[in-house]
Amino acid sequence: MSRRVLITGGGSGIGLTLARRFANEGDRVALCDANAEAIAQVRADHPEFIAQQADVTNEAQMDAFLGAVEAEWGGMDVCCANAGTGGPAGRIEDLAYDDWKACVGVNLFGVFLTCRWAARLMRAQQSGLILLTSSTAGLFGYPLRSPYAASKWGIVGLTKTLAGELGPVGVRVNAIAPGSVEGDRMERVLANESAATGTPVEELRQAYVKGVSMKAWVNADDLADMALFLASPAASKISGQIMAVDGHTESLVP
Repeated sequence: MSRRVLITGGGSGIGLTLARRFANEGDRVALCDANAEAIAQVRADHPEFIAQQADVTNEAQMDAFLGAVEAEWGGMDVCCANAGTGGPAGRIEDLAYDDWKACVGVNLFGVFLTCRWAARLMRAQQSGLILLTSSTAGLFGYPLRSPYAASKWGIVGLTKTLAGELGPVGVRVNAIAPGSVEGDRMERVLANESAATGTPVEELRQAYVKGVSMKAWVNADDLADMALFLASPAASKISGQIMAVDGHTESLVP
């Protein structure tokens, strides 16, 4: 049976991979992204998707997007609150308040807006999966990335709390905690940390790999594999869990 799957931050990277993988399973997909160019490309490549520009921190834009999806489908089976940002890099005493707020706004407040809507629909139908994207930064301290780490730890707390709230009506809530993910976003993280510390990018890259037991980064399909498992009947009693897909992170200290 075709599932109804919503993904925030679906215009590129992990979100777009999730969208394509769920679609390959025969599911219907709706996604949003703040990047207008990314959404235009998704519409060109995947006219079968519902794809709309929306900033997850803008309540009016999210209400419009989520309302349109609800009107089209009437319910929701899988909601992936995936939109996120890497935020600034630097010592806490050097960070600007506006940069801190912007990072936490996307990574945590945007997740709230998405989950509030999904919880209402799923409670009414007494079924569904809410899947949040955290990070191994939500399991460790992450020097020089304090707003990112704080927001990803917040997602861990939100996952556990919503699993308790919604479990009695048959709704599951889990989070995936990616390690370092190959792609443009991680390259931007390395560049920002290099600028903040003066350490060459390649040296930072090697340090990140060294901190992983399997000595390799993950890719977006690794994360999609976990998402598809958690959305499957095989995971019907898995809730309130933070599923690290990271090759076993030993340290986030580069």
